[in-house]
Amino acid sequence: MQELKNRLDAEYEARNKECELSAERPDPLMVAKKYNDEHIALACALFAYGNAGQIVKFLSSLDFDTDDINGSFGDKYYRFQTPTDTVRFFAALLELKKRGGVKTFFLEGYKKEHSVLEGLSVAIGGLNAILKPDTQGLDFLVGRSEIKENGSPLKRWNMFLRWMVRKDCLDMGLWGDAVETKDLILPLDTHTFNVSKRIGLLDRKSYDLKSAILITEKLREFDPLDPIKYDFAFFEIGAAGGSERQAAGITHHQLDAEV
Repeated sequence: MQELKNRLDAEYEARNKECELSAERPDPLMVAKKYNDEHIALACALFAYGNAGQIVKFLSSLDFDTDDINGSFGDKYYRFQTPTDTVRFFAALLELKKRGGVKTFFLEGYKKEHSVLEGLSVAIGGLNAILKPDTQGLDFLVGRSEIKENGSPLKRWNMFLRWMVRKDCLDMGLWGDAVETKDLILPLDTHTFNVSKRIGLLDRKSYDLKSAILITEKLREFDPLDPIKYDFAFFEIGAAGGSERQAAGITHHQLDAEV
């Protein structure tokens, strides 16, 4: 395992650079960092499914500074979300902000036992109480507050927390004063899941939240205080290698439509 730790540490150091976010390496974090705002970051994270280039194109087309939700978002749609879904989502996000914001809701659950899952349950529940998702697009976009280990790995929500809590050349660290990096869970996508099995971090067939937790526990053996700093490193680690994926134009978020 020491050899694997050394590989992951080296890859983290190599990728912890601003140049990892560029037109050549599109990532929704690029858009989120322009605004340095937790609610805009949440929108960027929740819409981060599918082709990375298309994600960034869609997010870049949005006027995040407006209060005219209908006028600005009424013609915006993305994959599973219709224009009506988009308007309703941003209206709900604005109302959530008025009620104290996503951080307030998250901390209500998190602070009891330093559980990010409890925090996410409260945050998702708070947003859904306003949104009242009754379409496939809205249900997929936000997810459900009933979190189960054999359910969704919550990839996009855990990615949002990574952006908010960690602070380095990539992640923003806006919540670093309130949430500890050691408590975070790896944002698990199918590539990371498959690589984790290949390199011996996971001996499990189910792609779910339990697998994300188990991989995170293994990564804590490498860095107890900041286990998910290795998230980007997984992209280059694995038997297939990173060069083939880069040559094919595949980036960290150009994977699957995980919740």
